[in-house]
Amino acid sequence: MPPTLAPFPTPITCEPVTCRRELGACPVANRPLAEAQHALLARLGKPDHAVYMRSDAWVAPADLERLAAAPAPAALRDAAGVALAWSAASPRGPAESAESLAAGAESLLIRYPWDLLRVNELLLAAVRSPDLCGELSPLATVEGILVLGEGSRVLPGVFIEGTVVIGRHCKIGPNCYLRGATAIGDDCHIGQAVEIKNSILMNGVGMGHLSYCGDSIVGQNTNFGAGTITANFRHDGACHRSLAGGRLVDTGRRKLGAIIGDGVHTGIHTSIYPGRKLWPGVATRPGEVVQTDLTG
Repeated sequence: MPPTLAPFPTPITCEPVTCRRELGACPVANRPLAEAQHALLARLGKPDHAVYMRSDAWVAPADLERLAAAPAPAALRDAAGVALAWSAASPRGPAESAESLAAGAESLLIRYPWDLLRVNELLLAAVRSPDLCGELSPLATVEGILVLGEGSRVLPGVFIEGTVVIGRHCKIGPNCYLRGATAIGDDCHIGQAVEIKNSILMNGVGMGHLSYCGDSIVGQNTNFGAGTITANFRHDGACHRSLAGGRLVDTGRRKLGAIIGDGVHTGIHTSIYPGRKLWPGVATRPGEVVQTDLTG
């Protein structure tokens, strides 16, 4: 039996990115999470016994291979003891008698939106070569790896550093700065004096000019008014905390920007505190400072 995804419900703590889609439909490295998980499992071929992985987990290839090679039943568990993947049992979970294997640092349970940023980072770190299906201006600079989709244009003055994946029919530039690990979806416009770093932008996002988006997730068809800034660093350098499921959660990240749902529109010169979330359809006024989550 080929390795299989075991269905688990989408955690409410992944909102607002999951307000209008299941967790498996959330993009990482410009493909749905579920598609990336299936591709990961397919690398195992057909092991000697059934292997299951939670649909709300990401398991490093080396950990999956270790699980598949271990005598069944076995369970790969994170530091909290949660089984991320298991063998020779039902899709509902590992057998009580399963041997426990410790998961490595690149395997994780996806409980919060910033966990998708981590998966995106891991996938883009595995990209080894450029793939240019669109138009790259000779006056643009790439110091890293660029994957550019069909019909997309990278205009003069664009500087790309690290690994950046850009979807189809995008207009990038002129004169913007893209830093890895960044994934930009289809039909996006990133314009003059915009900087994007380590972020996920879904389809149809517009950042026309003078904005900064760092360590953030931006939902489909969202538009940044000119001068919108996502702060992503605390003055004391400590890890960010963010409200999720009614409680304040330590994200474990020293850099974390905004988590923005679909169809959000920010007014010019909007400033967003680190770790704040904007629910789908929210709009901000010109000059607004977003200090708390905006749920509509």
